[in-house]
Amino acid sequence: MLVYGKNVSERILKDENLCRNIKTIYTDEVFFKKNSLLFNNYLKSKIKIKRNFELDNLAKGVHQGIILDMEDYQYISLDELVQKDIDSVIILDHIVDPHNFGAIIRTAVAAGIDAIIVPNDRQVLVNSTVAKTSVGAIYDIDIVLVTNLNNTIKKLKDNGFWIYGTVMNGENYTNIDYSGKVCLVIGNEEKGISKLVKENCDYLVTIPISSKIDSLNAS
Repeated sequence: MLVYGKNVSERILKDENLCRNIKTIYTDEVFFKKNSLLFNNYLKSKIKIKRNFELDNLAKGVHQGIILDMEDYQYISLDELVQKDIDSVIILDHIVDPHNFGAIIRTAVAAGIDAIIVPNDRQVLVNSTVAKTSVGAIYDIDIVLVTNLNNTIKKLKDNGFWIYGTVMNGENYTNIDYSGKVCLVIGNEEKGISKLVKENCDYLVTIPISSKIDSLNAS
């Protein structure tokens, strides 16, 4: 997976554990000279100095002079997740915009959420855009890949979780008791939460908004 952009690359290059997942560093001469301290000795054999147009051909976004070729992102299984001591999870019900996914990951990390669960179909997965939008937060939270969201919800319930679905016409979210293990479900950008997933939620909650705004986006 290619990860590009100044902020996310700096975050990775400063983390000794993440550095082990770097296969090749592509950088232009300007970035390399300005940030020479980032490139530790044990990484120098992996550094490839490229012209800017060559970096443009590698990355399909704003790379800011630095691209990291990383090992593929490692998801964890639902079984691995429920064996951990966790009490807060987000389920994404087929989010398709990588910028939304990346922003949700970053917010989830900031809020102290333990994990994010995503389906393996009709859902954007971790990619270069998600990594950049999250500013590297993909490496600070467990992301679980599942085949069926409703079976996943059942398993979470069996492990003590209460499921809260986000909708346009539910109960004011401030009136809900969130004690215990919490799973928040966020629906697709256009269709919202699917019918069966909604039926399997314990509560349906809404963020009240001004009549001047039609709706908030998923992130």
